Amino acid sequence: MNAMIHRQAGTAASAVRETALGGLLAALLISGLSVRPFNDDVADLLWLSAVVVAVVPATWWVVRDLRKGRYGADLLALIALVGSAVVGEYFAGALIALMVATGRILEAYAGRRAGRDLTALMERAPAQAHRRVPGGLESVPAGSIVSGDVVAVLSGETVPVDGTLLAEGVFDESALSGESVPVVRRADTEIRSGVVNAGATVDIRVAATVESSTYAGIVTLAGQAAATSAPVARLADRIAVWFLPLALAVAGAAWALTGDAVRAVAVVVTATPCPLLLAVPVAITAGMSRTARAGVVVKDGAALETLGRARNLAMDKTGTVTVGRPEVVDIITEPGADGDLVLRQAAAVEQFSPHVLARAVVSAATRRGLATATARDVSEQPGQGATGVVDGHRVRVGRLPAELDPQPWAHAALRRARLDLAGIIWATVDGRPRAALLVRDRLRADAARTTRRLRAAGLKRLLLLTGDRVDNATEVAGMLGLTEVLADADPSDKIAAIRTERRSGITVMVGDGVNDAPALAAADVGIALGSRGSTAAVQAADAVIIDDRIDRLADAVEIAQRAHRLAVQSAVAGMALSLLAMIAAAFGLLAPAAGALVQEGIDIAVILNALRALRTGSRRHTAAIDPLVARFAHEHDRMHTARASVRAAADSLADGPGPTADAAIRRALDSLTEFVLPHEHAEESDLYPALAEYLRDPEAMVAMSREHAEIDRFAERIRRHLEASPGGIQADQIDDLRATLYGLDAILTLHFAQEDEALFTLADHRETAPG
Repeated sequence: MNAMIHRQAGTAASAVRETALGGLLAALLISGLSVRPFNDDVADLLWLSAVVVAVVPATWWVVRDLRKGRYGADLLALIALVGSAVVGEYFAGALIALMVATGRILEAYAGRRAGRDLTALMERAPAQAHRRVPGGLESVPAGSIVSGDVVAVLSGETVPVDGTLLAEGVFDESALSGESVPVVRRADTEIRSGVVNAGATVDIRVAATVESSTYAGIVTLAGQAAATSAPVARLADRIAVWFLPLALAVAGAAWALTGDAVRAVAVVVTATPCPLLLAVPVAITAGMSRTARAGVVVKDGAALETLGRARNLAMDKTGTVTVGRPEVVDIITEPGADGDLVLRQAAAVEQFSPHVLARAVVSAATRRGLATATARDVSEQPGQGATGVVDGHRVRVGRLPAELDPQPWAHAALRRARLDLAGIIWATVDGRPRAALLVRDRLRADAARTTRRLRAAGLKRLLLLTGDRVDNATEVAGMLGLTEVLADADPSDKIAAIRTERRSGITVMVGDGVNDAPALAAADVGIALGSRGSTAAVQAADAVIIDDRIDRLADAVEIAQRAHRLAVQSAVAGMALSLLAMIAAAFGLLAPAAGALVQEGIDIAVILNALRALRTGSRRHTAAIDPLVARFAHEHDRMHTARASVRAAADSLADGPGPTADAAIRRALDSLTEFVLPHEHAEESDLYPALAEYLRDPEAMVAMSREHAEIDRFAERIRRHLEASPGGIQADQIDDLRATLYGLDAILTLHFAQEDEALFTLADHRETAPG
């Protein structure tokens, strides 16, 4: 950190020196213009002084570049300065001197502009933490906190480590996500280091040390970016390689053909593109600033420029395009069993287990709003599951005991799990299997939208590289429209795949795990997800997404492409105008002083064009409707529970009519009436009109509105079936009822997926803080 601060101080001192140099040169130039009407010799002396003052640093810059094996605009500027002095064109020399200083000042400004976004991350790293001890709180160095400690984060303080909230809190996450509205995080949810407590004091159970927390990797990357805050982009180097010899050749030809050395100097003066070539790093550095504000920290300008030219993209699966943890996606119960009751009992047993599947069960109960139950005599057998007593019943959660003979419904659950490529957690109550909880790692809601945006941005090949099974990987790739899949891949397989892709074009790798670090390093550009990614992945990457949204990847690619496009545009336009000015000077149409003024105008124009990379673009902000979106997004958790009851009702009809089927159908209708239909009607009246102005094509919601009508129609059809047979469902109703229920299940599944992807990813739909 101290080294970073010293580098920033050095950059600031350099900027002050360059500004002072520019001020001195401007003063000498203006002074010469002021005395010229009265004394030509004094004016020439002042202008010659400006040339001499500029030659000293210009010579140093050229020597420094030549030692590194580079040459370019600085060498051309030095030749022009010396040449103008030799032929007595002192005013032109003074203009060139001021032009060189102006370019340096603009470069320093662009570097500081990007540095502000990156340095702010480093300055916020907390040095102290408040650890809970029996007597209260003790202040300790943040680096001494270890996993399992409980730390208190006071109001206004930055969270020092990754952990789990022990109580609900309000946080300002703008430094990481760019979102200005404080958000509510509930108890037992993960919290990342680097966010600011915007509410009352909260306690966090530590899950990682400071060095291995999210913020540590981000600070490391920001430090690397700060060390190269004003990179000389390779595009500028490539231009300088041919432009310098061309300018000297034109100047030499003009001198040789006319015998007039002044024409040669005029050509060199008009070809002095010091600020012009700086337009490339200005555009790239401005792009770095934009990506930082969009939630992606890029290590250096070369990485951003390369990202702007990428054509291939490889992505890890788990934790990158999926949420990275198993979730309960469906509950299949024994006929007549209450799924919510069994889930509540299972969560009571699992709430103290650190196992990832136990957290999935507890999270499912929390999402459904089930009241917390208390379990006694809890014990856990590794590999088998946990057992405890809940409400007087002995509950076992985990594998199905080998001594139990699965009932027909359990066989159906096993078959359903195989079809859905899901795992099963069995809940047994008093020695009897009562429910099968299907778990799987679901796709991120914004993953499909992100891959579409990447294709629209011109990426031709999108690959999935994963260590998961072929069937799971193939299904995910199909849903995202990825071109190829490499499954069952270890780190060496991923590296080999990346090397193969690099032969056909610039390749980007995106991942979050330790096993992704080698592939991230092997790619032309490696991008890590820093929110839950490993420190190894973050350190191996060229860029890091600092919040838990994969759509930041598309943002970064689009920003990089725009920065690269503006850099090329500025360079090509500037070179073309410079060539025209050189030709005019070679024919004697531009004197050295006039040529210097023309070149200064060209340079300023292209640098201003390059600075357009700082603009945000046309993406519309949805902060005004975020609370509304948050409301409907969180209601979807309950909607999925209601959808499951519809599927369960359809399954209950497999054995024909009877009390069990009647009860299941009535439960499904109650869920539809109480939860689904009011939710859909409120979306139609409140959400869709509010979102219409944020969508490029408001007609896109017509299909979803039609689905609302179909949901109403199917629910009413189920109601009429029940009203037609008050004594119980009859045999002649079974076929139509099953078709209606399965059809409604399909519509609800598609409709919820469409809304999750197309609407709820338009805005940051986390819970916003009140007031």
